[in-house]
Amino acid sequence: MQAKAPTRPRAVLGQLSDMDLRLLQVFKAVVECGGMAAAELELNIGTSTVSRHVRDLETRLGLTLCRRGRAGFALTPEGQRVYEETLRLLASVRGFLASVDDIHARMGGQLAVAVFDKTASNPAARIGAAIAAFSAQAPHVQLQLHVGALPAIERGVMDGSFHVGIVPAHRSSQSLVYADLFGETMLLYCGAGHPLFGAAHDALTWDALREHPFAGLGYHSPNMELSHQAQLARSATGFDQESIATLVLSGRFLGFLPDHYAADFEQRGRMQAVRPALFRYDCRFVSVLRRPPQVPRAAQLFQQCLVKAHAVI
Repeated sequence: MQAKAPTRPRAVLGQLSDMDLRLLQVFKAVVECGGMAAAELELNIGTSTVSRHVRDLETRLGLTLCRRGRAGFALTPEGQRVYEETLRLLASVRGFLASVDDIHARMGGQLAVAVFDKTASNPAARIGAAIAAFSAQAPHVQLQLHVGALPAIERGVMDGSFHVGIVPAHRSSQSLVYADLFGETMLLYCGAGHPLFGAAHDALTWDALREHPFAGLGYHSPNMELSHQAQLARSATGFDQESIATLVLSGRFLGFLPDHYAADFEQRGRMQAVRPALFRYDCRFVSVLRRPPQVPRAAQLFQQCLVKAHAVI
């Protein structure tokens, strides 16, 4: 007689309680901070309490969510799945609370805004002015500001993790609503030690440029569109502006960066724009929201503040 395979114990979780939501919030913080000790400051509770909460959640779910020990903190496959579902659940809870506030004709709760990296130094970006106007009109809304890569922001707005995103315009989705905000100029740079650094660039052409290793963003973006159009073979890949700048500063790669961000490196003699009159492109930044009726009033107001702030000449 063939022995029966051992069955996994079923989760004893029958329905969600306030304590379950608290445990999930603790688990989310542990994952995003990279461990129990790292989450201590974020949660303002002791490491032993954090660890106990995670154990309690594992008991409630009947799953092992993470491994912890000398090798460090790591999610199990089940833990990764629970983390992803936790993000969806907490986003739904925030949406529910925002809807209740709408019913009461007031704005409260949290508003999660995600901004593409290295935007603060752009003189055309008036996000700070929009935040000031929004805070004056919705003083009871707790603003959460995130910085991220373009695909992560778009995905976060779509799944409800973020309420508003501010990203370079590159393609449109039927699931999102866009509003034009401001522009940005991207120039091609080389670092000190590169063959083109300090050399004459006046006769440099796109064909000649292809002989040099190029560092580009590894996701669909204006950067990727331009590199494909210009047939620049990507020899190194970055996933944010900081990584592209680091690759350029190595002196081994050319890469496009926002002129306002690269200005400080140029002033210190660590980077140089390569024939900026030719090797450049402009892109527009837009705000993105989910399509109604899934948009809280606070998100709509924030977008209105963004549009109004950037309409100022």
